[in-house]
Amino acid sequence: MTTVVFADLVGSTSMFERLGDETASRFVTQLIGVLSQVFEQHQGRVVKLLGDGLFVVFPNEGDALSACISIQKRLQEKPIKPGGSGAPVQMQMGIESGEVVEIDGDCFGDTVNSAARLADLAGAAQILTTENVWTALLPVQRAALRSMGPMYLRGRAEASHVYRVEWMTGRDEDATMAGRSMFASPSQAFLELSFAGQTLRLDAKSSKLALGRGADAALNLNDPRVSRMHATLEWRGGQFVLTDASSYGTWVYLGNQSEAVVLRRTECYLVGSGHIVPGCERTDDNAPLVAFAIRT
Repeated sequence: MTTVVFADLVGSTSMFERLGDETASRFVTQLIGVLSQVFEQHQGRVVKLLGDGLFVVFPNEGDALSACISIQKRLQEKPIKPGGSGAPVQMQMGIESGEVVEIDGDCFGDTVNSAARLADLAGAAQILTTENVWTALLPVQRAALRSMGPMYLRGRAEASHVYRVEWMTGRDEDATMAGRSMFASPSQAFLELSFAGQTLRLDAKSSKLALGRGADAALNLNDPRVSRMHATLEWRGGQFVLTDASSYGTWVYLGNQSEAVVLRRTECYLVGSGHIVPGCERTDDNAPLVAFAIRT
């Protein structure tokens, strides 16, 4: 068994646009070098650099988790601002454990793909992992993991039970909101959506609803960042499921959390209340902000 970590720099595209290719490339190279050292200090082996990220393998799950938390805390306690200004550097990370095929120093397999998908789903400063890792951790380490329920990772036929690592202090209340049992919604629950004066209601008996720029979308979002058929919402298996089918992705903010779960041709379960933002982050100019709330 091998534990795989993917760690990606958040917002690298805008950083390159702001700083220029040469300055941004130099900054990213230096940053990745520092992060590589931290991973190696925790028994990790950097398999390859991925431009603005890293692909690392570990002999066990505990070392991988400790390394990821160490990096996130380091970036929080000592913020690094590219070019000395702008938003501080943030990383999104995915951890998976399982069988890995190694060929000439490189690693392949479903475990590798799963870790990459988890990193894609993670929001800024987030670490996502699965039940494979949760099962292998010591009880004291498991306490930092909060369930996000089963999610379908792109390219996988079966759902993976996803956990978010709560590495920051003072986040328990928000974490509990997003980490409540994903199986607790009663059949009489309904999902309420609101956008620009439009309000929709979805319940267990409703047909699948489409969000998008097209005229046939149930919730019409007239924004160039939104695809004609951007995403769908449905009641499935006792939960409300949001599925992205767009070109640019969908950002989902659960509860009062500032970080988003980013969907790119993937799904997530909605819990409590929050916001769905098709095509961009909610901090972008005139972001198409769709409020949602699950009510009974």
